[in-house]
Amino acid sequence: MTRTRYDPFMRIVLQGGRVVTHTSESGCYEPVDADIEIDHGTITALRPPGWNAQGARVVDVGGLWLVPGFTQAHTHLIQTLFRGMADDLALLDWLRERIWPLEAAHDEDSAYWSARLGLTELLLGGTTAILDMASVHHTQAIFQAAEECGIRAHIGKALMDKSNGAGLAESTEEALRSSCDLRDRFHGRGRLRYAFAPRFVPSCTEGLLRETLTEARNHRCLIHSHASENTEEIELVSSMTGQSNIEYLHGIGMTGRDVVLAHCIHVTDPEIQILADTQTAIVHCPGSNLKLASGIAPIPQYLANGARVGLGADGAPCNNRLDVFAEMRTASLMQKPRHGADAFSAAQILDVATLGGADILGHSGGDLRPGRAADIVALDPNLPHSLGGAAAGAMVYAMTPANVVHAWVDGVQVVNNRSVPGWNWSETVEGSTAAMTRVRSRAFG
Repeated sequence: MTRTRYDPFMRIVLQGGRVVTHTSESGCYEPVDADIEIDHGTITALRPPGWNAQGARVVDVGGLWLVPGFTQAHTHLIQTLFRGMADDLALLDWLRERIWPLEAAHDEDSAYWSARLGLTELLLGGTTAILDMASVHHTQAIFQAAEECGIRAHIGKALMDKSNGAGLAESTEEALRSSCDLRDRFHGRGRLRYAFAPRFVPSCTEGLLRETLTEARNHRCLIHSHASENTEEIELVSSMTGQSNIEYLHGIGMTGRDVVLAHCIHVTDPEIQILADTQTAIVHCPGSNLKLASGIAPIPQYLANGARVGLGADGAPCNNRLDVFAEMRTASLMQKPRHGADAFSAAQILDVATLGGADILGHSGGDLRPGRAADIVALDPNLPHSLGGAAAGAMVYAMTPANVVHAWVDGVQVVNNRSVPGWNWSETVEGSTAAMTRVRSRAFG
């Protein structure tokens, strides 16, 4: 596949835009007229408007806001084709009756199209970095699609060594062997990283969890799982282990800065303290949590205790969009009735979706300052639904993916004038539709 991209190692200047990023002095996001100079994928300087950019490739972004690329720290690209196939179910029924049978029905080709469709949506919506959990099989297809489009991605196969009705379980040995093979193949390949991804406690033996921790830490990979999403799950973990979910994970060593836990809704005060003290990353998925009726995560308490928090859309069949703007808006609004109108402010949300996500994934994007990775999104603020008001409020409460015009990762353009270079949309629709029909037929006849 031929990608339309320019050389990331040349000097580039984004000229004529307004830079909107975190300011440590005020904690606000205020537009500043400035040109951004990029060299070898890194922001080298913010230059005054009209600066002579001789010798550089100049990109005209006049009238646009230049903002840090957004990070979604919990996604399921393998599930994009299942959008609309698992509506109005609670978590465990959603998994057992729909998601696991559909995942088991994938082939290598359908997994690729599922990822390609999801990545197209993510990039066009301003998400430039992800942490993704695939399924038990076909994870290499997710890596292939991510490599083609140029997104920054940590990806891991779902580890499951306890039997389930869909036949997705593997032996402990096979789960670990195949994960290590994928790690050896993809970890550190360009913008790709491997993340070990035990699905959640009910799907994994303690032996698998402990050996996963050893393998991940020996190779400095992230550990990505779900925890405390649903009350039925909490009861199941308690019956299996005799402990609450986070206490159990902490007891076996599955907490710390290299551990990323999605959801963490139903937690006790001691568990909140464990997550904060160990600096375990918590990924808030508000759209998914509401749609599955899972609950509302105590994000203000996490932040007040110094916990690390990121944002994610989860998967298409439990959201049903991969839209970071919708997640930011929902995350803020859902806390206000209980905690007050000033709870989880627009600026805090932006910090979580940019700086917070970059910290969780360990990349140097998330801020538009010299020395940071040139992960940048260009937004058009002058659309009917978003014109006017403060920048932070406009981005969190008003904007949608329609505002995204361009995006860069490491200075390489991954969205150009509202399209993904190198991927033909008609081809994506055709491939995804055929794969969707095939997977549905296998799963449900």
